[in-house]
Amino acid sequence: MGPDNGASPHEHPNQFALLRQRRFAPFFWTQFSGAANDNLFKFAFTVMVTYQLQVNWLPPAMAGLVIGALFILPFLLFSATSGQLSDKVEKTTMIRFVKNLEIVIMLIAAYGFLTGTVAVLLLCTFLMGLHSTLFGPVKFAYLPQVLGERELTGGNGMVEMGTFVAILLGNVVGGLIVAIPETGHRDVAIACVLAAVIGRAVSQFIPRAPATDPGLVINWNPFTETWRNLKLAHDNIVVFRSLLGISWMWFFGAVFLSQFPALAKGVLHGDEHVASLLLVVFSIGIGIGSLMCEMLSRRHVEIGLVPLGAIGMSVFSIDLYFSSRGLPPSDLLTLAGFVARPAHWRVMADLLLLSLFAGLYSVPMYALIQLRSQPTHRARIIAANNILNALFMIASSLIAGALLTAGFTIPEIFLVTGVANAVVSFYIFLVVPEYLLRFVAWALSRFVYRYKVVGDEHIPLQGAAVLACNHVSYVDAVLLMAASPRPIRFLMDHRIFRVPVLGWLFKLAKAIPVAPRSEDPAAYEAAFEAAAQVLREGDLLGIFPEGGITRDGALQPFKGGIVKLLERAQADGLAVPVIPMALTNLWGSFFSRIEQVNGERVAMVRPFRRGLFSRVGLNVGPPLMPDQVQPDALRARIEGLLAS
Repeated sequence: MGPDNGASPHEHPNQFALLRQRRFAPFFWTQFSGAANDNLFKFAFTVMVTYQLQVNWLPPAMAGLVIGALFILPFLLFSATSGQLSDKVEKTTMIRFVKNLEIVIMLIAAYGFLTGTVAVLLLCTFLMGLHSTLFGPVKFAYLPQVLGERELTGGNGMVEMGTFVAILLGNVVGGLIVAIPETGHRDVAIACVLAAVIGRAVSQFIPRAPATDPGLVINWNPFTETWRNLKLAHDNIVVFRSLLGISWMWFFGAVFLSQFPALAKGVLHGDEHVASLLLVVFSIGIGIGSLMCEMLSRRHVEIGLVPLGAIGMSVFSIDLYFSSRGLPPSDLLTLAGFVARPAHWRVMADLLLLSLFAGLYSVPMYALIQLRSQPTHRARIIAANNILNALFMIASSLIAGALLTAGFTIPEIFLVTGVANAVVSFYIFLVVPEYLLRFVAWALSRFVYRYKVVGDEHIPLQGAAVLACNHVSYVDAVLLMAASPRPIRFLMDHRIFRVPVLGWLFKLAKAIPVAPRSEDPAAYEAAFEAAAQVLREGDLLGIFPEGGITRDGALQPFKGGIVKLLERAQADGLAVPVIPMALTNLWGSFFSRIEQVNGERVAMVRPFRRGLFSRVGLNVGPPLMPDQVQPDALRARIEGLLAS
């Protein structure tokens, strides 16, 4: 999947350069202004009913809960309809309609602020939730239409970072303005309308993004459509379980965000400014983690970062329990008094790091959903995700409330959440092994080797292809996984499955074991039929045409199996390209058969025989069409890549 506007995947050096490009910058600032305005309005309203107005039917203790519930309600009611509209209507038209709606809502809110009419402001809270419900699917469906696969992680990282900065900015500005004596309510009204107008003006510069399913007939029943969207998402099991993974992240984050005021006052003995500091630290962590994703993923959609993020989320939420549970009682601390105590720095470090790892966890999942969802109903998949997010956040509030009622302390809730995150993550990686496999490939290619890939733009982002590579070591398949933005099914020598740990990993990756025809003709034919099915399903098939790992470091003669595979694919009506690949500098590493024991060449005898971070590489050549592929010609092509 490439960007619809034909942008080169190497068009910009990093994600920040997107802010200089029209296809991204106006969209980024439009969504930034909307998120900031949402939170400016909500926080100013919350402060107003908590501290400044006496409303008998809305006690201060309930204000935050009621406002939060009213804001989330539209996500449950209207996400399904919003997803349909975003698939049916041209994206920029949809965005501008939402921004026009925001101006109208903020004009009504201005009246509510000026007159102190709480009922009007509660109505506007619901309407701003509707505004966000309409904007969510079009926001995430727009990105893959204008960004290439290499830009998608960086673009999502920028949006995620921008959203949390906007939330932080909106809360801070809303709290400061509403507290201004005499003019606070008027100034909030002006600020809300101004932010909405600025967002609408910037949206005028967003380029057109065509509708992906203009013939869609809208189903206005939110209940049947919600169920249909969930079933639509469930058709792609990796996407559906990724939706659940993102919703779990919102459950996890909601536990911490909802407890910041109580944590600051009851556990850390700080005033309201300390609660704001915790929010600042949490937002900075999310922003840093989101921006780190592009650097750590080499500008691919790297879901190997998800297990890393999950591990960090559990480790630092559990440590937050230990760092906050034994703090001595004290008088209410000001911000200066709070930061002057060394014990509090560990608490802030835990918050920063758990939110940083949450950023590493969520951004690749969003990018994967965008990449793997069918373009025609991508917005409806995002809408299904918004519904699940809302349900998980409501469940988070109910469970946290139940734990508090049962006598759990806030640090104990953090401990329970951290342990639950470990259990849930383990389950996700068990049922979607691709996450774990990518994590192993990501770790191997960064912490065992210094891995450089050249020509990976030749690996197709969609459609069937055969990846043909020389066979140097037991980890060749893992290194190819690390270079590919898509999963690869491998046709591999059946003996490699007997290798401890690696054999288990290859079984997890659904690699296809193949035995020589002379040894087991039935298994040989079954393996080729399974490989043909991979190509029929439009997936990537990895093969090692030498038929086994080299014993002397030299490129061995190629077997004829690849020709048989291509002929079978042609019989199925498929012209499958072959991508030649060459792994370099792996011979002599721990996983290659460099050692000699009892006259037999073996691998994995001397750990760290070349030390850590030894240089290895992968050179990828342009695709060959089936009629260009013969064993000797393919071998010559890969030999040329080895020498390049």
